[in-house]
Parts: sequence; structure tokens; C-alpha cells
Amino acid sequence: MDNRAGEMQVFVRVVEARSFSEAARQLRMTPSTVSKLIGRIEARMGVRLVERSTRRLSLTDEGQLYFERSRALLAELEDLERELARGGAHASGTVRVSASVAFGARGLVPLLPAFWERYPDIVVDLSLSDEIVDLYLDRTDVAFRIGALTDSNLVARKIGTARRRIVGSPGYLKRHGTPRTVEDLDHHNCLGFNFRRAAPVWPHRQAGRLVDRMVQGSLLANNGETVRTMAIAGVGLGRLADFHIDPDIAAGRLVEVLTSEEHSDAEDVHALHLGGQRVPPRVRAFLDDTVPRLQAFMAGQGQQDVSVAIDTGAGKEHRLV
Repeated sequence: MDNRAGEMQVFVRVVEARSFSEAARQLRMTPSTVSKLIGRIEARMGVRLVERSTRRLSLTDEGQLYFERSRALLAELEDLERELARGGAHASGTVRVSASVAFGARGLVPLLPAFWERYPDIVVDLSLSDEIVDLYLDRTDVAFRIGALTDSNLVARKIGTARRRIVGSPGYLKRHGTPRTVEDLDHHNCLGFNFRRAAPVWPHRQAGRLVDRMVQGSLLANNGETVRTMAIAGVGLGRLADFHIDPDIAAGRLVEVLTSEEHSDAEDVHALHLGGQRVPPRVRAFLDDTVPRLQAFMAGQGQQDVSVAIDTGAGKEHRLV
């Protein structure tokens, strides 16, 4: 049986020390032993990881990837051993979380201060992006997703349902007119998205069925917050989730249009995670703490004040089929 974790530790120390000899000194090994060990890793994988020279050490692209993954895996191993040593009774370690920009900023981020009051030893590694992440490849513990779910290997907790609305600023509508029919969208600047799963269409109900209507505009963004900001600035119309823009509608910054014709295309919001019943204590603590409060947030359709949520600190599982 080989000791790949030990090899990773040596390789990471070499990279961090930027020297075979310095890493050997720290590890209490000889430089030749360290060099041979790195050579053994390279031979096994059939790639060169390190460019050796008398003056400096540099990594190949493969070496950089191996370094980053090794360091992450070793950190995860430390988290696991720490949890097991404490008998799982005290949740600690890092929880890697992914969410869309709007849902993360509006719904999740305001809940974190209260979460840390209860679990001060859990680090939340949070990434906000409207792109869909692969929980396996990106080593994500929890992903909040809006829309249809297809991966049957994941476990989901439903957060709520988001409805898309078409909105514009009062100033934009005054200058360009308020669309009365979906055909009127042809004469408006419809702000869109550029991520892979996006399409330049806005769905609406026609003769009892859902139809996609092609739209175009001067902006293609990779997140809803940019579209919202430009819509408020009067650049054009945006189609955004209600939890994202309900406070703007209530404040008069945005006005919903096509309320009688636009289909209230609704998408479910879920918290997804790996592991089934064998969920690490740190991940289960995060889910059990945040999911009920996010469900309350969705039930209120984003009306709560973010600053109040931060200051006050104020789900049933099912397997996908």
C-alpha cells in the first residue's frame, strides 16, 4: 500500500518552501530523499510537476494543479480527523458553499453572523456565482440552486419557489413607454445573461401554453445583481426573481410590467448536498441552521431588510428522482 497522503504533504511543503533543501530541513529528511520522492510521484503519473534549476523552483501547469488539489485534500483530511477526534459532537472545519449572487447576498449572507454565534469553529467558504457548479468537481459541500434538478446522486432540501418578473425603472418606462403586450418587448432594451445555461428568451403564456419569446438588449451579464442595477439605472427591462427585486418594487425603484400576460414562471429553490445520511457534522449543522431561516426568507419573498437581519442575527430532506 502506498502513502499518497504523505507524498502530498512533502510536495506541498516543497512548493511552499520554494526549495527542496529547505523543505527537507523542515521535514527532517535529506534533500536527495525529497527529490526522489517527487520524482516517484512524477513517474507514477507520467507528467513533470516541477521545473528544477540551480536558482529557483517553478511548477508546471500540472504541478500547480497537483499542488492546489493536494493542499485542499490535506486540509479536508485534517477537518475529518478533527471531527472524529471530537466524536462528531462539536461541529468544526470548513463548509464550502455555492449560491447565486442575488440569493446569496439577499438571503444567505445576512444569516451568517447568527450562524457563527452558534458554530464559531466552522469556516464558511462561500462562492457567489450564477453559474451552476459541479459539487463533485468543485468540491462543494452545499449548493443553493434555482431551477430544475437532474442529478439523482444529490440530496435536496426545498427552500421555496421563486417567480420571475419583468421590471423597469419609472424613468425608463416614462421615456420608452410601458409594454402592454409581449410583442411590445421587440421595441425595448431587454437586459439578459451570458452564462452557458442562459438563452435570449423570456417565457410567457399564450393560448394556455408556455412559449419562449426572443428578446435582445444592450447588456449580457453573468449575474442578476448587475441586471438589477442597470434596470434601476434606467438602462432597460430586466427579468428577475421576486426575492431579488420585491424590495425595489415596494420602494418604487422598479415597476413590474406585463402583469396580466407574463406567465409567472416559477422555479423551485433547493439546497443540495452530497452524502445521503453520512453527512459530516459541519455540513449538517450548516444545513440545519440556515435552511429553515432561508425558507422563512423565501416565504416573505425577500421583503426583510438585510441590515436588520445582520444586526439582529435573527426542511424536510428528499432524494431526487
